[in-house]
Amino acid sequence: MLRDMSASIPESNNTPSVATPGAAQSGAAGAPLDTAVDAIRASAPVFAALGDKTRLDLVVRLCTVGPLSIARLTAGAEVTRQAITKHLNILAGAGLVRDIRVGRERLWEVETRQLEAARRCLENISNQWDDALARLKLAVEGEEH
Repeated sequence: MLRDMSASIPESNNTPSVATPGAAQSGAAGAPLDTAVDAIRASAPVFAALGDKTRLDLVVRLCTVGPLSIARLTAGAEVTRQAITKHLNILAGAGLVRDIRVGRERLWEVETRQLEAARRCLENISNQWDDALARLKLAVEGEEH
């Protein structure tokens, strides 16, 4: 059974807004701030799933080696096969891995779409910070002259 990782993300009306430097703030629907917050919220299950060392190790191994069976993923692991299966199901719930049938064997492989979306989200945040720091530098240097 796949677990919905979004259930672990607190939702409330008083959720603090994400302060992203340089983001235009507007109350209009579809404003840049709303889009940035939506992107962060959409990526939250990915970050939550990868926040566990065992799950991160599984994703790294699948990225490095390619599709693997539970038996191969369990070999050399410090946790049981049952625990690996549970971690894979959490990763699948976050859209990071999927299982495929090859004959009688069930293989697990990385699903890159969600990883790419999370990477873009982090890249946007990084760009916003770079822009804010550049504006701060200009402001400070302007005051010195």
